[in-house]
Amino acid sequence: MTRPLPPLWQYSAQELQVAYRAQECSPVDVLQACLARINQVQPRIGAFTALRAGAAMAEAHASAKRWRGGTPLSALDGVPVSIKDNLLTRDMPTTWGCPALATYQPPGEELAVTRLRQAGALIVGKTNVPEFTLEGYTDNPLFGPSRNPWDLALTPGGSSGGAAASVAAGCTPLAIGTDGGGSTRRPAAHCGLVGLKPSIGTVARSAGLPSLLLDFEVIGLLARDVADVQLALHVLGGPDPADRESWAAQAVRQAQAGMQAATPAPESLRILYVPALDDCPVDPQVARQCAAAMSVLEQLGHRVTRGELPLDLTAINANWPYVSQIGLDHLFTQHPAWREGASAKYQAMAAEGAAQPGRRLWEIWTQVRQLRQDCAGLFAQWDCIAMPSAAALPWPAAQAWPAEIAGQAVGPRGHAAFTGWVNAAGLPGLSVPTAPADGGPHAGLSTGLPIGLQLIGPFGTEDRLLTLAAGYESLLPWRARRPPL
Repeated sequence: MTRPLPPLWQYSAQELQVAYRAQECSPVDVLQACLARINQVQPRIGAFTALRAGAAMAEAHASAKRWRGGTPLSALDGVPVSIKDNLLTRDMPTTWGCPALATYQPPGEELAVTRLRQAGALIVGKTNVPEFTLEGYTDNPLFGPSRNPWDLALTPGGSSGGAAASVAAGCTPLAIGTDGGGSTRRPAAHCGLVGLKPSIGTVARSAGLPSLLLDFEVIGLLARDVADVQLALHVLGGPDPADRESWAAQAVRQAQAGMQAATPAPESLRILYVPALDDCPVDPQVARQCAAAMSVLEQLGHRVTRGELPLDLTAINANWPYVSQIGLDHLFTQHPAWREGASAKYQAMAAEGAAQPGRRLWEIWTQVRQLRQDCAGLFAQWDCIAMPSAAALPWPAAQAWPAEIAGQAVGPRGHAAFTGWVNAAGLPGLSVPTAPADGGPHAGLSTGLPIGLQLIGPFGTEDRLLTLAAGYESLLPWRARRPPL
């Protein structure tokens, strides 16, 4: 007896590529299925801030014609994708979750969006963010909270929370987010997805909103499996004249590829597993499932050592709040109307930034440079660092952060202890699902809350991380597990 085919909104980008080539379905069919799914779940998850159904449908017809003629623009031609609402789009507002930008229509658009259009991807809409994308949950005065498809009372995380919720719910197979301190990896962990934060410059950036986080924020990719993230990175990656750092990233990646061709990397990688950072608490479920994931990597032949991270993150962590405070004050100096339209919390945050002495930013930048130098030594000893993607399970959707983890009181970034340093170091980080939480009201393989394991590599080694993750996925397949939505 043949198994029935899944609905089209459940197809991966890779599966769509195969189906289009075989003329088993068309981009028009797939877009119709995805739009119907969005209409079904959007009232419950609050993932989208804008849709462009009509324009996307016209593009789907054009894509279908290309596939029929055997001339697709790329592997993403005809694949539905969403864009995070802090990335400029020429045909949809970019609100950044702020009332002052409710109708802001930029004159241009972010380079990654342009590359998606050139690749034939079907941009269906924009996804929800917290105000100024400076939170680890997703809520704002314009659109309200986004909700986790695995439990609608809980957050999908942030700041790419709308993006993660939309992919987990089956609205699109791919979402483009950003990651300035874990904003792609933690939502991926909370929603059972694969989330990639590339190295600085791997995906070139230009024509975007002003940076609030130095050079920490990069384009992030979210999908339901490793292969789709790899596909999207292939399309979006590469340098651009407007982004000088992207040329350095390309040079490193080319050198890595050359070394790989000359001397293939060993099948057995040296992996340092870091279960905790200093005295930061970790939810027992997170600790248990991440430790179990190490056994999966060992089954693949990798050499796993459990230990402490041999880096001093004290200064970086202490100064982390000042980065966004100073960045926000600078933004408001450039755009006074945005200050007036911002929520009181962010006005106060900017005031804190304005009160910092001039040397503060220089101190932070000196610490960042030192961290990046120290990481070179770290990866002389290890091929990969593994640690939890998030220290906590998802918490209530309208609550900014969990006040307590493992019975211990924590501050705003207690749940985010494992991710920010990777941004400061400029390294690639990849979150992949572990087995889900197995206790409490969320028990059971199909309905347990998702947990993520973070894999971190040397600068420019996204491909090696994705290869490692693909092997891991082959022993712990998660794509068939879907939220009860």
